[in-house]
Amino acid sequence: MATHPHIEQHPDLIALRARYAETSALPVTQATEGLTLLTGLYLAISPWVVGFNGDPLAVSNLVTGIALAVLAIGFGSAYERTYGMGWVAMAIGIWAIIAPWAVQHASATTGTIVSNVVTGAVAVLLGLVTTGMAARGPRRAVTPAR
Repeated sequence: MATHPHIEQHPDLIALRARYAETSALPVTQATEGLTLLTGLYLAISPWVVGFNGDPLAVSNLVTGIALAVLAIGFGSAYERTYGMGWVAMAIGIWAIIAPWAVQHASATTGTIVSNVVTGAVAVLLGLVTTGMAARGPRRAVTPAR
């Protein structure tokens, strides 16, 4: 009877985990994680910063901002398991952009619109960077064949 090694010991899985560990250690990855966290926190507190805290849009920004911040914490603590969720940051960003017009009874002022559009665009950009870095992985030095 042959014994089979556990999946955790498979060479491909070990190499994949090492690749994601290297990617998460890159300064650009860490900067992206930090900026995503700050973007989420700003989105959450923006109703009080911009001054639309009594509006239904405030609830939307609070919930989506907290979700983006929690996602960024996941990127920072377990990149190898959360890198594929960069699309969620993009979806939250797109929602932030369209929310001033989509949320019923929202009194969209110029400040509200500008705040949400800029914050949403930053979230989309950071989501694209996160997804792109996971696809690209760390750069490795190419050694010439002997």
